[in-house]
Amino acid sequence: MPILALLAKTGIHRNELITLDTDDIYLIDMKIRRKVTASRSNRLVFLDGETALLLGRWLKTSDLRNKKGIKELFLNAEVDQLDRGGILCVVRQAAKRVGLHDPSSERMEDHFSPHCARHWYTTYLLRAGMKREYVQWLRGDAIKEAVDIYFHVDPRDVQDDYMASIPQLGI
Repeated sequence: MPILALLAKTGIHRNELITLDTDDIYLIDMKIRRKVTASRSNRLVFLDGETALLLGRWLKTSDLRNKKGIKELFLNAEVDQLDRGGILCVVRQAAKRVGLHDPSSERMEDHFSPHCARHWYTTYLLRAGMKREYVQWLRGDAIKEAVDIYFHVDPRDVQDDYMASIPQLGI
């Protein structure tokens, strides 16, 4: 199921994922059109080849599963729209398999959720050198500073930059 790939590689919110219909997916153009909301400044998100391939496969299998003519992209076992809890379950199961989620831990950073994928997405794009304005646009943030909330500084990166930047005093 391409749920985790969509969350991680498009930065969309869980509610946006839930409301996606098969008509919102444009595989040839490699983009998704999100539903209109008052707080979003942009409706488009783009897909990379890997995510488009996963979605293409998913669309073929969901056509076979969806006998009710429901347009929702993700359905539960009862062939109804997948809800917030269903998304959380799928994400946590996948995160647990790769060691990103430990339900027995008391540490917040050991609990992976769909929202963590949005933090990862923002941090990864900014670290890769994408312009802040582009990241903001992709995320659909109406408030410019929202990107700062989702960007996480890695102390190792800071240390590497510090070592490369600090002048030698010749001591």
